[in-house]
Amino acid sequence: MKSEEKAKQQAIERLKASRKAMPDIRELANQILAGNLKALSQGITLVESIEASGYQQAFELTELLYPHSGKAHRLGITGVPGVGKSTFIEAFGLYLVEKGHKVAVLAIDPSSQKTGGSILGDKTRMEQLSRHKNAFIRPSPAAESLGGVARATREAMILCEAAGFDMILIETVGVGQSETAVHSMTDFFLLLMLAGAGDELQGIKRGIMEMADAIAITKADGDNVRKAKQAEQAYKNALHLFPPQEDGWIPRVTSCSALHHEGLEHIYELFEEHHRKLTISGALARKREQQSIYWFHTALSDLWRAHLLGNETLRQQQKQLEQEVGSGHKSPFAAAQELIKSLQQT
Repeated sequence: MKSEEKAKQQAIERLKASRKAMPDIRELANQILAGNLKALSQGITLVESIEASGYQQAFELTELLYPHSGKAHRLGITGVPGVGKSTFIEAFGLYLVEKGHKVAVLAIDPSSQKTGGSILGDKTRMEQLSRHKNAFIRPSPAAESLGGVARATREAMILCEAAGFDMILIETVGVGQSETAVHSMTDFFLLLMLAGAGDELQGIKRGIMEMADAIAITKADGDNVRKAKQAEQAYKNALHLFPPQEDGWIPRVTSCSALHHEGLEHIYELFEEHHRKLTISGALARKREQQSIYWFHTALSDLWRAHLLGNETLRQQQKQLEQEVGSGHKSPFAAAQELIKSLQQT
């Protein structure tokens, strides 16, 4: 425990030092384009910043690097607690770098603020991958809202792509709507599931199942192989009950053992088949377009909120309106309209 706390404190000190030593934004962008990992870490620290003073610099950096992004493959990975996401991601990441890819692993963890999880949690669980010269692992920041974490993760993805990483793995660590956030920024969505945990479909959200492009039953080794095959068939049957995906892709179910590095090649083949089919049909390009529009709406909402929070008069008006809404003296809709009118006048 002491070593974990010490590591956490050292990481915090490094983050503080990187903020102080932040170079010129254009120079930072050039260093990231050259593949400088220290510069990449500094850039991600900047886009993660919740301080108002960092917003403009983060915007400038993202704008400089945005034209150099978009060429990487984007994979979203989620799964139930205990499914072994970190073990799978390390094994799959090592498989990818051995095939010549440059892999960046990012995480969305809206629960980190509540749990106080270690800032180095992902790196300590993926020791082999984190040491590889063609891999980069970035744990998610602690944040007060999923929206803030998701925005920072998407901008971090842009920076990683500009730095030359051609495989971006985005992991959901928390639960709830984090799966939707990951789905909104990736090309291929992989759902990891366990076998032998009672009713195979119990507690599985229909929405998450519908988002999945593939389901992988993990820990399919030893005495668990038979249970994994049974679970595989159960999920195949369940997927037949869902409506077909808009892009024409039929979700697949497979099993794997990250511990023994078995089944990883099949998952990679599924991803390649998915990418090839959607590229030929034009569905991948349409998906990226829809995602960009979604993030435009998100950015618009964030900017309105930032403008509101940056204005003391508007903040005080918001507090007053909250009291009036809470006491029942004003409807939420009327209060929102009143605040929007004040925003328009600033």
